[in-house]
Amino acid sequence: MTIFIGNLSFDAEQEDIVGVFSSYGEVKDCKIPLDRETGRKRGFAFVEMANQADEQKAIDDLQDVEWMGRNIRVNKAEPRRDSRDGRRQDNGGRNRR
Repeated sequence: MTIFIGNLSFDAEQEDIVGVFSSYGEVKDCKIPLDRETGRKRGFAFVEMANQADEQKAIDDLQDVEWMGRNIRVNKAEPRRDSRDGRRQDNGGRNRR
């Protein structure tokens, strides 16, 4: 169960995010993706929670809440899509045609 947090402040650190989401339940993992070329944060993060009910409560409570000066977007994360053709990458990363 993974949550996507968008419009995130570039000042937000992993500990900050875990602190907010842990008030809803056990946080298993938190990732803040970095830009490959610059190494800078990209303005979003992913939080994995242990319990689906806790995940949904966090999504419901935190959607469009102002946090660290920005209104964050909080949604259930969707599977990653292949950027070349829009298909989901559910084949182990290999493109079969």
